Amino acid sequence: MKIVHTIAELRAQLRGQLRTSFVPTMGNLHDGHLSLMRIAAKHGDPVVASVFVNRLQFTPNEDFDRYPRTLEDDARKLEAEGVYVLFAPDEREIYPVPQEFRISPPRDLGDILEGEFRPGFFVGVTTVVMKLFQCVGPQVAVFGKKDYQQQMVIRQMCEQFSLPTEIIAAETIRDHDGLALSSRNGYLSASERAQAPSLYERLHEMRSTLLALGSPTPQDCRAIEAEALTFLTNQGWTPDYLSIRLRRNLRPPSAEDLSAGAALVILAAARLGSTRLIDNLEV
Repeated sequence: MKIVHTIAELRAQLRGQLRTSFVPTMGNLHDGHLSLMRIAAKHGDPVVASVFVNRLQFTPNEDFDRYPRTLEDDARKLEAEGVYVLFAPDEREIYPVPQEFRISPPRDLGDILEGEFRPGFFVGVTTVVMKLFQCVGPQVAVFGKKDYQQQMVIRQMCEQFSLPTEIIAAETIRDHDGLALSSRNGYLSASERAQAPSLYERLHEMRSTLLALGSPTPQDCRAIEAEALTFLTNQGWTPDYLSIRLRRNLRPPSAEDLSAGAALVILAAARLGSTRLIDNLEV
């Protein structure tokens, strides 16, 4: 595996490649990340991974400085997966001057759910992804479904800018007890880790209630959301949202949508102690 730290080195390494497959990461890799590398290998060759902790997507009260930097260990894991190039730039390489040009998602997608509780998050994500795509020039890029809204934002960005990159959404990888794998799981205490799977369990309860109703109404959806929020709060969580949305655009379903059997997804974000966890479940 080649490890490169500059855009010039990366472009020289990839010159002439026509089927590059790309997985951008912020490092501190776990089995969920590595599963993305395996999917990437099925859709292109060579596979390029990046490790870059992107300051632009952290809000002022978030954990940019605390975010784990484990490049040496990450490189070993990526090499074992057969990744061809690891692009590991420092901040000055990606942002040699202040990044005053930004990509702004439409407000009805970028300012809801995660965007409501993390203002500016998707501007930071789309800006760095656009920049990484310009550096790598991938034909395929793989993103995990755990970040459901993020992969939808990036897919629409590619469509609207006519980028020659196909976005592949990979299923969420979970631990044995259902907890979605995340770099932030390492922040959980032992007692918090034992309680963390209850977020996914609550999503399953919401899904089961929706399916049992057959043709729920918007009022039913709001009641199911409220019950789940109350349950988690009573268990010591601090929820940001548990929300039933349309898969196609992440908007709340109307009565017409629900009567027509529109595909739904339940999305959640909640803090357990100081650790914020996100998850989702398609209905």
